[in-house]
Amino acid sequence: MILITGASSGLGAALAKTYAQDKHTLTLTGRHDERLHEVAQACQPANICTLTADLSDPKAVTRLFDQLPATPETIIFCTGSGYFGNLEKQEPDAIAQLMHNNLLSAAYFLREAVIRYRNTPLNMVMVMSTAAQTAKAGESTYCAVKWGVRGLMESVRLELKDKPMNLVGVYPGGMATEFWATSGKTMDLSGFMTADETATMLKQALQNAKHGYISDITINRY
Repeated sequence: MILITGASSGLGAALAKTYAQDKHTLTLTGRHDERLHEVAQACQPANICTLTADLSDPKAVTRLFDQLPATPETIIFCTGSGYFGNLEKQEPDAIAQLMHNNLLSAAYFLREAVIRYRNTPLNMVMVMSTAAQTAKAGESTYCAVKWGVRGLMESVRLELKDKPMNLVGVYPGGMATEFWATSGKTMDLSGFMTADETATMLKQALQNAKHGYISDITINRY
């Protein structure tokens, strides 16, 4: 079973559809129940389970894992949101929401996954952004939360040394998704990758061998 978070839109939804083409058993989770079921319907006839959850709530994260129909072989964490603008123009409430949607969600989710699966052979894939790799003007708080998720992942990766649970960092940049509509930043998306293109490349890269796995993946647009 493959567990995909943030599956109600964007890259998460595209990954669900991509994996469904190979008839993988999927569990999809997101905050928006109606959109999640629409994605699941588009994935038919694959074996799909949907579970609505707000991952910024630690109790909801625990309930989500309790409800999983099976132990996953791969977990792909795609949860997050964007908020942009020069720092002095950003609103404190929106900054706090950005922290909840990105850093706290990642910390609560990864903590629960490690508690349950640290001794289980699986790939725990953390999808971040190229904003976790380099500073960008007008994206100060967004870079801060993505750098925070990267620091979290890399530290936990060290804690899991010699364990069969693999942490994989993914850094996509320049995707044309619904993400931008609520980000506060106007962009020309005509040259950006589609979510489907990014999902196809990511799925191809997430391959393990007997004695190795790909630990970090950067997906850039031309």
